[in-house]
Amino acid sequence: MAENVKVVATNRKAGFEYFLLERFEAGLVLQGSEIKSIRAGQMSIQESYVDVENGEQAWLVEAHIAPYEQANRFNHEPRRRRRLLLHKKQIRELWNNVRMKGMTIVPTRVYLKDGRAKIEIALAKGKKAYDKRATIAKRDEARDAERETRVR
Repeated sequence: MAENVKVVATNRKAGFEYFLLERFEAGLVLQGSEIKSIRAGQMSIQESYVDVENGEQAWLVEAHIAPYEQANRFNHEPRRRRRLLLHKKQIRELWNNVRMKGMTIVPTRVYLKDGRAKIEIALAKGKKAYDKRATIAKRDEARDAERETRVR
């Protein structure tokens, strides 16, 4: 059975700002107008993060889902907290890791999988300025090498 996946939003800065250690797939608890906006591609996760409350529930905070035009008065709040659907064992693992110094949980991408909205979150450790410079140097080196092979 082939999975039908359509990527809606990505957080391209996450890989630059953090070392992404472990990834998880979570479901999102949404309202009707929110899923319609997501299907239309009207979502941003650039400034968002994941908050775990006492190792019991995980929440997506500061993600922006644009209001759905046809929903008029039944529309949703664009930046409300949205609950993430994860197994209790996964939530506890995230909670234990986040309590360590320098660890956080960042959303990396949102996609539709067989009609359902899913979010990929990553356990991450913040990069220092010199780590970011090394990433930039590696990226430039790869770009130059690609350019050289294209010329030849």
